[in-house]
Amino acid sequence: MISRSLLSSALLQTSRSSRSTANVLPKPRLLRLTPLLYRSLSTETKAAIDQAVASNNVVLFMKGTPEMPQCGFSRASIQILGLQGVDPKKFAAFNVLEDESLRQGIKEYSEWPTIPQLYVDKEFVGGCDILMSMHQNGELAKLFEEKGVLVAAEEALSEQETPAVEATAAPTTAGEETLAEKGTPGKS
Repeated sequence: MISRSLLSSALLQTSRSSRSTANVLPKPRLLRLTPLLYRSLSTETKAAIDQAVASNNVVLFMKGTPEMPQCGFSRASIQILGLQGVDPKKFAAFNVLEDESLRQGIKEYSEWPTIPQLYVDKEFVGGCDILMSMHQNGELAKLFEEKGVLVAAEEALSEQETPAVEATAAPTTAGEETLAEKGTPGKS
C-alpha cells in the first residue's frame, strides 16, 4: 500500500515539472484551412445555381420532381407549397438526383446540409423542417403573401368552378361517362 505522503510528494513533483515545461513549450497555433481541407464550390456550379435560384419567385431543390418526389421530405415540401396556394407559374423545382454536382453544390451554396431547400425571391428560406414549422405557425403564409407568389383570388375561384379533371385517363366505350363529363365530385 502506498503511503499518503509518498503519493502527495509524487503529485507535487509532477505538477512542478509541468509548470516548468509550460514556459518552455511553444503556444499552440490556430489551424488554418487550406484549399485541401475543404471542398470548394466550382464557379460553374455556383453560376448554374445562381441562375436556377433566379429562374422563378419560388424555387425548390428537391429529390425527384413535384409529380414524383423521391423522398418523404421532398413530398412534404411539395404538399406544403400546394396547401399554401403557391402559383405554379411562379414556381420552379430542380431535381438534385439528376446531377451530383448540383446535389453537393446546393448544400455548399446555402450552407444547409439537407435537401429539399426552398428559395423565395432568391433568398434561402430553409429545408422541410423549417417549412413545416413556418406552415404551422402561419409565417409561411405571410411570407408568400408579402412576396405575391400565391394564386390570385379570382384565379382560385375560376379554378373551383371548372371541373377538377378535364380529360379522361382511359378511352371509354359508348354509354360510359368520362370524369370530365361528370364534373367535380359532389356536383351533377
